[in-house]
Amino acid sequence: MINRRIILAGIAALGFAGSASAEDWKAKYPELTFAVIPAENASGVTERWTPFVNYLSKELGTKVTLRIANDYAAVIEGQRAGNIHIASYGSASFARARLTGVKIDAFANDINSDGSTGYYSVFFVKANSAYKKIEDLKGKNLGLVDPNSTSGNNVPRFELNKMGVTDAETYFGKVVFAGSHENAILALAQGTVDVAANQWTSDNDSTLAQMLTKGMLKNADGSPMKKDDFRIIHKSAPIINGPYAYNSDLPADLKAAIAKAFFDAPTKDKAAFDRLSDGQKKGFHPATTKDWDGTIDLIKFVDSLRKKAS
Repeated sequence: MINRRIILAGIAALGFAGSASAEDWKAKYPELTFAVIPAENASGVTERWTPFVNYLSKELGTKVTLRIANDYAAVIEGQRAGNIHIASYGSASFARARLTGVKIDAFANDINSDGSTGYYSVFFVKANSAYKKIEDLKGKNLGLVDPNSTSGNNVPRFELNKMGVTDAETYFGKVVFAGSHENAILALAQGTVDVAANQWTSDNDSTLAQMLTKGMLKNADGSPMKKDDFRIIHKSAPIINGPYAYNSDLPADLKAAIAKAFFDAPTKDKAAFDRLSDGQKKGFHPATTKDWDGTIDLIKFVDSLRKKAS
């Protein structure tokens, strides 16, 4: 009987300690900021992420505020300053943050509908163009996304280098950073660029697919564009899906609570989870920071190409 009382008292003490610990971090972090990189326009990001951020607030028992970053660098610098506590990263921007000393830990990334955890960088052209391969586009205009975009800059430059294009700025007539994946596709659709780099997981899971679903792409006569109005002329090797990361100095129990909320999301709030990817993802995969070590090597290589070109 005495042993049972001791055990019950120990369990109660552990429960109290856990509760007290939670109260400790809630006092220190009455509000958490969750930042998202600008894959689409601000209103699109807000509509996509607000239900999930509301779910996080409910699960964590503290206010979580969505911050739509102006660019990839803003997420990196926000976590460096401690103004951003949780962030959705692309693989290259996460690697860049680590290379520049930001203290962050990856804890999850997306699981695709087929169970894989990767995607591709592709070069899109309009299907009615004459362009069938990169060699056909010498002197033409290339649309990229952002210097810190994985599929929209770093992997494209790596792929171009494999094809003998060591300096995109001299090979193409003009290289334009559109600022977001959507803007790069828009530039292609409107004829501002002749080829655009972008992310692609499958025909139904890409920025292009999302934009077509929303009716954002129009022909000159105002009619809606379709998937077969675009053609992929090059696809990279698989890229690991970008991570979700929190600041390393957050309390351990807060980090555990954040990770648990993510992993529980597909069952606890399926509608909010499905909204993130238009139903094209099936969950979050547990991840560690080391999973992106290879991406650090990639951006070091791309940096070396820039130095050679300059």
